[in-house]
Amino acid sequence: MKKGYWLVRADVTDMEKFKAYASLTPDIVANFGGKFLIRAGDYELVEGSTRSRNTVIEFPSYEKAKQCWQSEAYQNAKTLRKGGAELDIVLIEGCIE
Repeated sequence: MKKGYWLVRADVTDMEKFKAYASLTPDIVANFGGKFLIRAGDYELVEGSTRSRNTVIEFPSYEKAKQCWQSEAYQNAKTLRKGGAELDIVLIEGCIE
């Protein structure tokens, strides 16, 4: 089974709102077997465009990545960051089983 990933790029405009959201996501992600591989570390843009924070989350399958995104828990957590951050989130199926 191929793994699934969330690629997340964020610009935070209100850190307090974003912290409320970010405090819930590790447990939600873990409930779907996910783990953070990269979470807002230093980076260097070498081509194209980006946002100020980058995160990669790995799931045991693409289906689990989608289930986490669609879950009631995650959808509720998302409401906490409204007005506090602009995100791009891409769900990707891994290429290796």
